[in-house]
Amino acid sequence: MFLVSASDVFVLSRPHGTVRGRGAKRGFTDVDEASAALRSGAVTALTGAIPFDVRDAAALVAPQHLDITDEPLAGGPPLSRTPVSVELHPSADEHRERVAHAVKRIVAGDVGKVVLARSLDIVLDAEVSPVDLLDALAGGNSGHNAFGVDLGAATGSGSWLLGASPEVLLRKSGPVVTCHPYAGSAARSSDPVTDRAIADQLASSAKDLAEHEFVVDHLRERLSHLCDDVDAPSTPQLRSTGEVWHLATPIRATLRDPATTALDLALLLGPTPAVCGTPSDVAAQIIREVEGERGFYAGAVGWCDATGDGEWMVTIRCLELDADRRSLRTWAGGGIVEHSDPQGELEETAFKLRTVLNALGIDGLD
Repeated sequence: MFLVSASDVFVLSRPHGTVRGRGAKRGFTDVDEASAALRSGAVTALTGAIPFDVRDAAALVAPQHLDITDEPLAGGPPLSRTPVSVELHPSADEHRERVAHAVKRIVAGDVGKVVLARSLDIVLDAEVSPVDLLDALAGGNSGHNAFGVDLGAATGSGSWLLGASPEVLLRKSGPVVTCHPYAGSAARSSDPVTDRAIADQLASSAKDLAEHEFVVDHLRERLSHLCDDVDAPSTPQLRSTGEVWHLATPIRATLRDPATTALDLALLLGPTPAVCGTPSDVAAQIIREVEGERGFYAGAVGWCDATGDGEWMVTIRCLELDADRRSLRTWAGGGIVEHSDPQGELEETAFKLRTVLNALGIDGLD
């Protein structure tokens, strides 16, 4: 069994294995400086988090050791915590208003899609260990997807970024690049018949299919700058987590220059329209105007070794745990397109928040 230790500054658990960064040789808050250090050989690996807006501070670390195993984290049961303070940003009414305003801008032709998110600030009744919470997150989904990033190792903040993202931004192995974008979603049901009907409805939803196509087109176009043989099926697949059905498309491409690193690709591809919108510059400006600075939410977490191989996940279904180990912020967003319904978009953020709330053992806040 692959165990997490107190010396870990980075952990990424995936169905095919776990990557762990132990100790910190050097921290970086500037992505260009980190990329240059890796390319020059000044560091032999990088782990950590890239912010939604790369102009903001990153949290990347050159670990003392990079350990890779072919087993995911075993995972564990949910924790048992009680919130003593809860703040939603924005309120339900304001989020519906934001969605309605975004739809008007889409209809006016200002933007094709924009992803709007809500955040939830919680103070818990007792401290939470990042290791225990990572274990609970890994146990909350069948793929044992989970990640933990010691932000303090790079920024000195003392906080941790943790989550259970199902979405692969990219994986690089030699010249081969694979992506698996998720866009378009629906809440699952505990009743098997209802759950199947929800999945079938999602697979045929014109709104969700259009939202998904924005993401696939973005990745196909960006990859074409560096890759040949970009292959993306025309019809998305259905994928599920414990709480959510998703539309997903596996994409595969071949790099023209295998020296291109996984970090290079993460900076090229993100943020995708799944978490930002399109055109990306316009959508990102709307997000900053409406939400303010997102920080690491909707950025990317991952790793890259000396050969340039690595894997980066989209930073969703996540939280930032403060140094006091009782205060945290979690986020959930949804893609707004022309036919988006404000109430439906509000409900989408609620069921996406369940990943983190379930891991903490909290009911009834969303």
